[in-house]
Amino acid sequence: MKPLKPSHREKKRYLLIKGKDANKKIIEKIILEFIGILGLAEANPQFVKSGKGFIILVINRNSLDKIRTSFVISKNDLQIVKVSGAIKNLK
Repeated sequence: MKPLKPSHREKKRYLLIKGKDANKKIIEKIILEFIGILGLAEANPQFVKSGKGFIILVINRNSLDKIRTSFVISKNDLQIVKVSGAIKNLK
């Protein structure tokens, strides 16, 4: 199978999410409530790393505004602290 050209690859953004409710199930629920199943599929969220009080989430670049809005509207104690194009810039 031929590799994809760089212009055809999915552009990703890394989000650093902090809060005492930093849990994979809660984050998926927040996103699902606001943008629905189709939006969740378009965003393609993937959990990279998690620790005490933080999670690093990878999403599609085109759905960044929708994801940010879903965290602002939610009533949970979660905040997007930083957004970056490279994972090493989040630390």
